[in-house]
Amino acid sequence: MSRYETTLQRPAEAAGVGLHSGASVAVRILPAPPGTGIVFLRSDLEGFPIQASWHHVARVSYATSLMRQGVLISTTEHLLSVFYSMGLDNAYVEIDNLEVPILDGSGLPFVQMIREAGLRTSRRPRRYLRILRPVTVQDGARRISILPAETFRLSCDVFFHHPLVGQQRLEVEVTPERYAAEIAPARTFGFAHELDRMRDMGLIRGASLANAVCFNHNSVLNPEGLRFADECCRHKALDLLGDLALLGKPLIGHVVAERAGHAMHFALVHRLMSDPSLYEILSLDQLTERAAPAFVA
Repeated sequence: MSRYETTLQRPAEAAGVGLHSGASVAVRILPAPPGTGIVFLRSDLEGFPIQASWHHVARVSYATSLMRQGVLISTTEHLLSVFYSMGLDNAYVEIDNLEVPILDGSGLPFVQMIREAGLRTSRRPRRYLRILRPVTVQDGARRISILPAETFRLSCDVFFHHPLVGQQRLEVEVTPERYAAEIAPARTFGFAHELDRMRDMGLIRGASLANAVCFNHNSVLNPEGLRFADECCRHKALDLLGDLALLGKPLIGHVVAERAGHAMHFALVHRLMSDPSLYEILSLDQLTERAAPAFVA
């Protein structure tokens, strides 16, 4: 855990297509002052700003979208997942269309961009959101909870009726190093029998085997195969971390997700932030003081 807030040392940029819109889009990630947070700037709309915050969540079906005064930024979860997990606190994200580019379908290209640009540490103490009491959202067999813990931990459980997926589970303490190696490379995925229905809904217009894993009834259509045997579960963890980034502060707690998705992730974030008795906000120095044993004379 870092004592102070960070931003980029130098700008980073990428271009590609939107997964759902299919539109060409370019992003440029710029350094920002301490206390800024993550702010999207629609460069095609005179730099209209949208803070990456749970206050601005608009849609959470097949992707997480932010909206302010009718201006939309779609499919934010991969980029925000990387920022959150790699410890980037403050940045401006200039974007010239309505959807963040999907790139290769994972968070790895954004990790590489941040590493190449480098992080710069400020003198402003980073503030952490520590969970004090458990909070749970449940809908049938789907459930997500945040429990008190001393670090940021994640347990993710998924199930899909497919011979190459089935039941998968990931448990990890989220650090920049483990995130970059174990979660960021996992790509978005789908199933061949669902593609026509999704396209009829106006989705996945930019999807291809270059930016998504596609399963047919008993195999993977991508020539290179899977990056991990449990790539689906790891990508769900990536998405979850992107949605947790909307808290606006690094989390100290244990997140347990069972077959959850974007809508349930946001329901948990909303419930948490609507009840201040569930958490406290502390600097690393304050956290260290709380953890230190009391002195006995």
